[in-house]
Amino acid sequence: MLIPTNTPSSSNVSCSNCQACCCRLEVMIISDTGVPEEFIARDQYGGETMMRLNDGWCAALDRDTLMCTIYENRPWICREFEMGSNECLDERVKFI
Repeated sequence: MLIPTNTPSSSNVSCSNCQACCCRLEVMIISDTGVPEEFIARDQYGGETMMRLNDGWCAALDRDTLMCTIYENRPWICREFEMGSNECLDERVKFI
């Protein structure tokens, strides 16, 4: 089976070319990892998510480096989202 050249594959995704596409997803905070309060959005029912700015990107993302500014305290969902996984590749396709 041929893979179109504009379709990302797990073998060509690395820290040096990560486009931080996952940082546009809504991230629920489901465990205490120490996310700083200024990055937490709360809904009317007390549900917590990572705050996103008007441009849709996570508030904790450094726009110049596309790296997480709270990496050591990032939410559990972010820790489980693997670079180069099927979910990662699905998100990258949306930005090609």
